[in-house]
Amino acid sequence: MPVRERIILSLDTHEPEYALQLVDRFSEDIQIFKVGLELFTAGGPEIIRRITEKGKKVFLDLKLHDIPNTVSRTAKVVTRLGVFMLNMHTSGGLDMMRQTRDAVVETCLKENLPRPKLIGVTVLTSLSSEALKNELCIPHSIRTHVKHLSRLAFNAGLDGVVASGQEIESIKNSCGKDFLVVVPGIRLSWNPPDDQKRTVTPREAFRAGADYIVLGRAIMREEDPLKALRLVLLDLMAT
Repeated sequence: MPVRERIILSLDTHEPEYALQLVDRFSEDIQIFKVGLELFTAGGPEIIRRITEKGKKVFLDLKLHDIPNTVSRTAKVVTRLGVFMLNMHTSGGLDMMRQTRDAVVETCLKENLPRPKLIGVTVLTSLSSEALKNELCIPHSIRTHVKHLSRLAFNAGLDGVVASGQEIESIKNSCGKDFLVVVPGIRLSWNPPDDQKRTVTPREAFRAGADYIVLGRAIMREEDPLKALRLVLLDLMAT
């Protein structure tokens, strides 16, 4: 799969019209755009329709986490919006993930809809080992916990997980090379880390086996975001 089809650009804004301007601006280089809580709250389902009408794919990043019935019913509604990818917290448990997966598959079969990729969120890249242990009372390492949650998502029938680039190898070893790993917390090689604790560069992520990477602030805070993206693409295509 070409590199351009493996990069997801995050639309981190609460202004739907500005988000659509960004889609147009990056349209030549990006196929998948991430709609998160902020933009979805402001623009609702309409923003998804307007992006897909431009021929682009949407990763709806709502990190669903509730009782199985609520999440599975919500995922059916999301599926009808035509998103390319949607996610849920693996910490919601096996039943939540499995029921959601079954509900989405059933909806797609009954209504002849393309099935979105179902991705489980493992441990947020903003969390450190200390926070995992001291605040969430999880005694083992982040890598061990991510591996466990990834295996849970695999057993539930999900397509993959969201995890940092530092955990890709252990996930692939546990769940197989076809189990997708979507990597946020990407920083550009010339930028220092921010509030994301477990960051990697685009090249490091893909070398480790990432299937998709999510670019957001790392690109948007550059003086010329489009130029920065194209520098990233050139670097990746040269590897």
